[in-house]
Amino acid sequence: MDLTYYLSTYGYLALFIGTFLEGETILIIAGFAAFNGHLSLPLCILAAFLGSFAGDQTAFYVGRYNKRLLETKLKKWECRIEKVHRLLEKHQVLLLISFRFFYGFRNVTPFAVGTTNISPWRYFYLNGIGALLWAISFGLGGYYLGDVLERFLQEAKWWVAGGLFGVILLIWIIKTVRNRVRTPKC
Repeated sequence: MDLTYYLSTYGYLALFIGTFLEGETILIIAGFAAFNGHLSLPLCILAAFLGSFAGDQTAFYVGRYNKRLLETKLKKWECRIEKVHRLLEKHQVLLLISFRFFYGFRNVTPFAVGTTNISPWRYFYLNGIGALLWAISFGLGGYYLGDVLERFLQEAKWWVAGGLFGVILLIWIIKTVRNRVRTPKC
């Protein structure tokens, strides 16, 4: 069996699970796979919407009914949770629709919102709008990135693309290590 078989058989499930947990990278890759004909773009967007929506709804309820977990186990999120609470006071609707688009807030926001008095129905509705906008944006982004990348790779030599990938990977690793070493400041 080849990669195409696994993509067509398990691709949507992997996309659902990946977007349930995090999401951007796997959705862009799925969009790229859709561009290459291995997956359906509308089904990728649907799977990403469902995964993201379900993951953030779950996190909301964990925050709602397990505040002690957030207070004791997730001390590293304390500053970010405080920032989410401050943003909710000023820009509630905008934040609840757009938090997925901001690195560093995508994971913490649903938990933090769960600790507030925001109605579960209000969160459900705004989370759905945000998940749909996010799935469409990143799904289409991956699809059109596939077009751009294919054109680039047809014209460039593989070693240039590999070097570029290596530089991007190195930058990402350095940023990840720095973020883990730093102590959070509010």
